[in-house]
Parts: sequence; C-alpha cells; structure tokens
Amino acid sequence: PPHNLGEVCDALIYMIDHWKDIEDISTSDLLQFIQGPDFPTGGVVYRYAEDRATGERVDALESAYAVGKGRFTVQAKAHVEEMTRGRNRIIVTELPYQVNKAHLVERIAELVRDGRIEGISDLRDESDRQGLRVVIELTRTADPREVLSALFKLTPMQATFGVSMLALVDGEPRMLSLKKALHLFLEHRREIVTRRSRYDLEKAKLRAHILEGILVALANLDEVIAIIRKSQTAETALANLRKRFKLTEVQAQAILDTQLRRLAALERKKIEEEYAEKKKLIAYLEDLLAHPKKILGVIRSELAALKARYADPRRTQIIQQEKRDLTTRDLVAEQDVVIVASASGRLRAFPAEPTADLARQLGDEIPVALAKGNTRDDLLVCTADGQGYTLPVHLLPVGDRSAWVSLADLCSLPKTEPIIALMCPKADDEGRLQGYLTLVTRRGKIKRLAAEDIRSIRGSGILIGLDEGDQVVSAFATDGAQEVVVCAANGQGIRFSEEEVRPMGLAAGGVLAMKLGEQDAIIAAMPVAAPEAQIAILSRLGYGKRIALKDFPAQKRYGAGVVVAKVTARTGPLACAVAVGGGETLWVRTSAAKGYPLAAADLPLMARAAQGKAVLTLRKAELVEGIVALGAATAEPAPQRKRKPKAAAAPTSRPPAEKAPARKGAPQATAEPAKTAKQKAKRRPPAERATENKATQAKAAKASSAATAKPAKPKAARKSSATKQATKPAPTEAAPAREEAKPPTAPRRKPAAAPEASAAQPKPAQSPKKKAPKPASADRAAKKKPVRSVPGAGKKSGK
Repeated sequence: PPHNLGEVCDALIYMIDHWKDIEDISTSDLLQFIQGPDFPTGGVVYRYAEDRATGERVDALESAYAVGKGRFTVQAKAHVEEMTRGRNRIIVTELPYQVNKAHLVERIAELVRDGRIEGISDLRDESDRQGLRVVIELTRTADPREVLSALFKLTPMQATFGVSMLALVDGEPRMLSLKKALHLFLEHRREIVTRRSRYDLEKAKLRAHILEGILVALANLDEVIAIIRKSQTAETALANLRKRFKLTEVQAQAILDTQLRRLAALERKKIEEEYAEKKKLIAYLEDLLAHPKKILGVIRSELAALKARYADPRRTQIIQQEKRDLTTRDLVAEQDVVIVASASGRLRAFPAEPTADLARQLGDEIPVALAKGNTRDDLLVCTADGQGYTLPVHLLPVGDRSAWVSLADLCSLPKTEPIIALMCPKADDEGRLQGYLTLVTRRGKIKRLAAEDIRSIRGSGILIGLDEGDQVVSAFATDGAQEVVVCAANGQGIRFSEEEVRPMGLAAGGVLAMKLGEQDAIIAAMPVAAPEAQIAILSRLGYGKRIALKDFPAQKRYGAGVVVAKVTARTGPLACAVAVGGGETLWVRTSAAKGYPLAAADLPLMARAAQGKAVLTLRKAELVEGIVALGAATAEPAPQRKRKPKAAAAPTSRPPAEKAPARKGAPQATAEPAKTAKQKAKRRPPAERATENKATQAKAAKASSAATAKPAKPKAARKSSATKQATKPAPTEAAPAREEAKPPTAPRRKPAAAPEASAAQPKPAQSPKKKAPKPASADRAAKKKPVRSVPGAGKKSGK
C-alpha cells in the first residue's frame, strides 16, 4: 500500500543513524515513524484486529510489516449531523482506497430499493472542488448507528485491504518485511551515490586537466600566438604546441579551440577561479569515495531535503484499537469547543472560535469555569466537595443561546454543590492521559494526582479527601513542570514549583501549601508557566489590580509567602485572583447573583504592596465572590458597571403613577425649535423686520384682490379652509391671553420652553379625530397674530 513520504524518510534516517546496530532494529522501532498506510483518499485504518482462530487481539499492521504479508480493515470517514424536527443525516467525507464514489451511491440506492437497508429517506452527492461529500438523510425513527453499521457491512464503505510486499531482488521475486525493504533501499542508494561520485570525479579531473593547459597557454600567450601563426595547418600547430609546452593532445586541442575573447583579463580570472573550484571538488569526491560512512551522510542529507520539499500531512487516520461496534462518540463530528459552566449549575459548549464574542453569548448566565476540548473528549467536572464527575462532551448542546443544560440532569451531581473547575484531559498515542490534576482547598491543602488515575472514575468519584468544614477552591491541570501561585484572603501569596507536591492517590487529602492565620483562608490558586504572566486580584469591596509574575519571588512549599495586596477596611479582604496576560475579558461574580464584564487591561499594573484602585461600584451589601477569564477582549469593550446608580435607584422605588408626567413630557422636544426661531427673529435688525412686515402686507393685499375676481365656489372653499385653519389654534391662543395679565414670578429658564410648545400646538390626545395642523398653516397663523404673551407663560411655567 502507499505510505506517507515524510514518515518513510524519518524511518530511513533512523536506520542511517543506527547503521552499526541495524540488525537490532525491530519492526516496532520503525512503526514509531511509519504509523501505517497513508492512502490519497484518506479513510480510517484499524491497527488492531481480532484473530479469527484464537480470538485474541493482534496488531494487524505490525504483523503485516514483520513478514511482508497481511491484511487490515479500512473504513470510510463519516459522521452524523442533526437536522430539524428530530431528524439526522450521515455525511461521508472520505472513502477507502480505490472505491468509486458513483458506484457507491448506486449501491446504496440499490440496497434501499431492495429493502435491505431501512431508514434512508434521501441520498445525494454534494461533492465539489472543496472535497467529497455524500449526504444520506435518515427518517425520524431511524437509528444512525444501525444505518451506518449496515452501510459498512453491505457497501464498499468498509473493506479489507491486503498487504503483499513482493519485490524483485537481484532479478528474483522475494517477500520483504518493512525493515528488509528499507535496508535494501539504503543499499541501493549507497550504490547510486557511489557511482554518481565516481562519474563526477572523472568529469572534474578531465575539466581540471584542460584548464591546466589553458592556463599554461595564457601564461605564454605571445609565444603560443607566434607558434600558431607560423604553423601551416591546425595539425602542425597542435604538434608544435605539444612539443613546446609538453601538453597532452586534449590540452593542445583546447588551446586551439579557445576563442579570442577568453584572452581578456576578466576571462583569465574566471578560468583561474574555475580551476580552483575543480581542485576542491576533486578532493571532496576522492575523500567521499574513500570513506563509506560519508556516503551515508550524503544519503541522510538528501532524505532530509526530500522530506522538506515534498512531504505533506498524513491523510489516513490510524485507530489504535481493534474494529468494534459503533458508538455515539464515533458518529459525532469532531469539533473543537469551549465548555462553560454557570453559577446556576448549567453547562453549554461554544464553538472554539476566537473567544472575543464569548462574553456576548452567555445571556443571563454567570460563568464560573471554562475548559477547551473536543466533541469526542470526556469532560471532568470538579466540585467544591472534592468530587469529580465525568461525561462525554458531545452530550452538551452547541449552538443556540438558550441551549444550556443542567449538570444535575446529566449525572448524579447535587444541585446545591457549586462547580469549581472543568477540564478535558488529553491522551497520548498509546491512549494514556497526560499531565496532572492539582486541587487546592480553603484551609491551605494542595494535592496533585496523575491524570491517568481519573480514568477509573466512572460517572462520579472522589478526587480529594477533605476535612470537616473544608472545601476545594481551585482545581486545574498542569504538565508536570509548571509553577503554582496560591493567594490568601489576608493579602499574602506564595509561588512554588508543582514538583514539590508528589502525586497521590484519589482518596488522599494532600499536603499543606501555605501557612495561614486563624481567620485566614485560601481564595484562589492557579498554574503559571510564562515568565511575562500577570496575576489579577480583586477584593471583596471591588478594589483590584494586576501584579507581574517577575515581582513574585519563588519559594518553597508551606511558607508564609509574600504580600500580594494591601488589605484595608476600604478594600476588604481579597476575594479572587486569576492568571492573565493583559488582553483577556474577565467576568466578575458577586454575592447579589450578578455578573460584571471587566477588561483585564482596566486593572492597573501595580506593585505587590499596593492596595489597588476601585474598579467596580457595588450596591449596598454586595460583595465580590469570584472571577473567571474568558479569553481575548473584544474590540468593542463590554459595558462596565463602574457608574453610580444615580438615576436607577429612584425610578425603581417610585410608584407607577409618578411615571406619567415623564411620558407626557415626551412631545416637549418640539418646543426647542419654536423657541429658537422666535429668539432668532428678535435678534434681527429693525430694518429687516420692517421690510419683512411690508412684504407680508403687500402679499396679503394682492391675495384679497385676486379672491374678489374669482367665482364664489373657490372663494367659499378657500374661506372654509382658512376658517378651518383659524379655528384650530384658537384654544392655544386663548391660554396665553389669560396668562398675559399675570406678572412673572420667577426668572425665565431654558427648560420652560416645553409649556410654550404645548401652547403653540394642540396635543393629539385632546382631539384624536382631527388631523394635526400643517407646518405651513401654523407659520401663517403665527405671522398674522404673533403671541407676545409667551415669555410670561414661560416664566409661569418655570415657576
């Protein structure tokens, strides 16, 4: 079968590096580099299989590579997608090697027509230049696992691929193992490099011999020209040159063939440089042929160059287990997600895009923990009582904002137990979970256990043994070489290596991490790896800051620590802390069941002894309880809750009846333009106002004379319209007339323009059946009878 070029090059380089002990190299050593066949069409290959004779689990790939003959199972790559109304569909994205897509679709359709496969409602090919995509839609009652199992059994979506490593060796067919095939290839390459080096050496020596003759001619140029000129024929010149300078026939012929332009000074210099290069090449090739080990070095460098230029990523996935029945996990599409736990004990998975928009997708939920994982991973939930709960990630909804699921509905978690941390342990190529899980309690104990021990937890189990009254405050994953920072409520903190805490069993209670006072307690612990990391700290009363990790000295475990923040009556004790890089969005949780987004950059970077500054304005009796970092901050910062609730508190206690004046005052916005126009009119020069009055009087006289010359009907219509326009503002003109006689009792204020607008225009609520007057009619009415009592009305309204 075909293999990956990069993996084969790595295996060959490994054999060259161990050439002396090449006989001791085993097939398993080579399988560290060559994982298995790599088909151009992708697919899935199962490395292990069940022996039909004995029923034991055998390594199908290793046995085939060991003897050069065998077989293994290869499958198409498919996953299940959810559709609307509870329906599913199977998406096939990769096929086994040498399987024709059109024949596969025809085969599936034939099986559905014959009734051998049930539950398929539609079948179509959506392949394009982006890749292969065959869509198999299922009925609402169909089980995707049963349908996919039937497809693997009855169609070419699953096939058995035979391995037969037969090759001609010295003209004879031989069955070769993987090691023997690679060894013969290296021997072939040694032969090729040796022959190539000998050929290049002979060619370089011949060229150097010719250049030596040309250099002799250039050194005696005048004499060479004289000999050639005195010779009758070319053969005579050739013989004379050989006799005079003791040259070979090849050298003498090269001198005669030299063009005149080669006699220039620059050309002579090029000949000398070429001769020096040929001498170096000759010395290198002679040394290479004299030392066979150096030939292997040449082969090694050529393999590395070949891999760098032509190698590409593996396409076929190797499953490190035997073929088995399909599970729901196998049918789930692989997708990187971010899992978030809320303060209400609910979970939700978000697509693992840049977490800039994560804060905007939380809705009303307040996050308390998050972890990155994949839909095919297992999620570990750590709670405050030291218990751990495991569940598949694919059970969590991904998508809709309302798609939150209660953790108590997925496992036996008590609804009253708060969630402390989430994590998705990763496995290596052999399936072992990597890293460690570290837990820190409120009373200062720390425990580290191997991630592989978590595998024994089925559903739920104990992670740490707690004393009475103690609880877990922090839990996180480490790689075994990180440092841990622990912070206490009284403003002390300690930093030490995680290696000072030995791994323990599941039921162990841990060791002391930090010395605490009688009234002190641990508030947070976190792993740090980057030296440029920072620690964000918040106090119970909303004071916060950041401190640089470089200002935090490392110590031994179980020390008193150093000051990380000054605790006073104004700040209150420390409430929470988290490691940041400076660009994260933090979510602060308070005792009032509120969540406040806060940019990490808004926390000032201060010294350890500083108390910080007020970054949150909390309500009465509201205290900070926790904090979680959601990732990179958004380009548009989230709203901060630093403003005082100046207007928010008053309206909440006001009865509903008191809100009516605020709604009635909404039309007051139209009063400002009217007042501005009147003020502008008063600021005009007297001459301009007199000219405008004369023009208005002339226009009115012209209109009256034209009205008398027209028929009665149009006049009546105009009169009716004018009467209608005049009757509308009548109620508004009467009010100022009554107020005109009253003296002003208060100075005129700017907000007093609102009554003026209400006096100048009728309210829609008073006459709902009448249309509002047009602006042009209102202007004509204002010109005919200006309201001079408005200032008085404004003063009264101001009162």
